[in-house]
Amino acid sequence: MLAYAARRIGLGALQVLAVAVLAFALVELLPGDAAVALAGDQPDPANIERIREQMHLDEPALTRLGDWLGGLLTGDFGTSLVSGRPVAGLLATALEPTLILAGATLILLLPLAIGLGVAAARRQGRWPDRLITTFTVGLYSVPEFALAVLLVSVFAIGLAWLPPTAVGVPSLPAEPAVLVLPLLVLLARPICSIARLVRAGMIEALDSEYIAHVRRAGVSERRVVFAHALPNAVSPATAQIARTADWLLGGVIVVESVFVIPGLGTALVDAVNARDLPVVQGIAVVFGATTVLVNLAADLVAFRLAPRLELTR
Repeated sequence: MLAYAARRIGLGALQVLAVAVLAFALVELLPGDAAVALAGDQPDPANIERIREQMHLDEPALTRLGDWLGGLLTGDFGTSLVSGRPVAGLLATALEPTLILAGATLILLLPLAIGLGVAAARRQGRWPDRLITTFTVGLYSVPEFALAVLLVSVFAIGLAWLPPTAVGVPSLPAEPAVLVLPLLVLLARPICSIARLVRAGMIEALDSEYIAHVRRAGVSERRVVFAHALPNAVSPATAQIARTADWLLGGVIVVESVFVIPGLGTALVDAVNARDLPVVQGIAVVFGATTVLVNLAADLVAFRLAPRLELTR
């Protein structure tokens, strides 16, 4: 286990480095001069030169890459060209709403999705299984933005039960009602995909010779399901759970935009619109590092649940 974890951590560190280099290279490959683009429609030569010096565009690309990577190691993501604030401070401010949404979604997602998958598998072929399968397939086909607009139209505008956006809200924890509709949108598709994976894994596990042997040993059905079959059923779903966690932290742009939540997704859209390249680079690194760390955690969990994988690594 320790040797496998060390190999995966080393590989993860190289992947984070590759993401940082790629983020820098993509910004470098943008067409045109970034300083001219940031100077506005009627650029002043003095202003262009000031922006070039501020962005260190007068230095060789490799020198700027080395300086930027060295800054990342100390938590220095650079300075925003629009606000003049440190990028790290902007990211920390935007990260809080995104973490609140992602954390609340994961807390609700895992028991709901696993519970639905187990319930469907234990009643395979009967009406509860058909009902859960039909519901998950139908809900999964609805895009996030369409579901968000529908929920706002019904529950915020039509019934006036919930606030439609986070506009005017000082902080998300201060107004929990603001989180209800975004959470419903974020939960919809992941619940469907994970529940179906757990259902398939549970059916395979319950039909296995190992479970048959456990039942012959006189173990109670409840213990058979939750202590023996469930770990084997959840193991294949860990990759999907990791992808969901990664999407929650880095792919909630649509949800945050619809509900006007000032998270990382909204910060990325604003930075792209303002051509605030240091902020775009910083968010790209955060998203890339998050993807690597989440998948690393998923690999370790899957290995722990199914240590026989060591034979194939």
